[in-house]
Amino acid sequence: MLVETTPMDTIAIPHRNRLTATVLLSGSGRTLENLLKKASLNELPLDVQHVISSRPAVRGLEVAANAGIAATTLRRKQFDSAEQFSDAIFGIARSVSSHVVLMAGFTQFAPVPTDFNFRVLNIHPSLIPAFSGVGFFGDHVHQAVLDYGAKITGCTIHFVDNQYDHGPVVLQRSVPVADDDTAGTLSARVFLQECEAFPEALRRYASGFLRITGRRVWVDARLPAEERV
Repeated sequence: MLVETTPMDTIAIPHRNRLTATVLLSGSGRTLENLLKKASLNELPLDVQHVISSRPAVRGLEVAANAGIAATTLRRKQFDSAEQFSDAIFGIARSVSSHVVLMAGFTQFAPVPTDFNFRVLNIHPSLIPAFSGVGFFGDHVHQAVLDYGAKITGCTIHFVDNQYDHGPVVLQRSVPVADDDTAGTLSARVFLQECEAFPEALRRYASGFLRITGRRVWVDARLPAEERV
């Protein structure tokens, strides 16, 4: 088991010297590329073991191939149900003994099985709960921010449950919206924050200090290293 529940209903995420991961993507692989770069510089304790794409012939698969990482394409339409789609995804994650599954621009719904509760993290390009949910992905998010006239946006790393963009928030970073922004310019600035936020969230996850109480995710830095889970 990766998580333990205390009598106070607080979930403690165990310490890991290195996180092993399966990464899910649907497009360019920019987030995967950033995670691999941080790991190669010893700035992130992460080993990506497998990449799963929901679309064929996307750049993310090239990123995986160039890094020597095994990859699989699983298209939702290959499966009769979301549950079967999920079984295929998490079956691969289990087969390579991944501690975590990371959604890095993955646009398909895949229910999270019980044994992966609090083991799946997603990055979303807004400050959830604003501009999130079904249909809010990529530049659709940034255009919605501009259309609404919001003055601040950002990115969110959250645990994945079985609703779109709904699980407890691990970390958020804010980005101001400029008067002359387009979806493209805003996306570029948000992505710069994503490049720092996702690695930081994963460092917290691996630290042994991360705790979850209800929807509150917090870092309990009071515990000495020898008492970490």
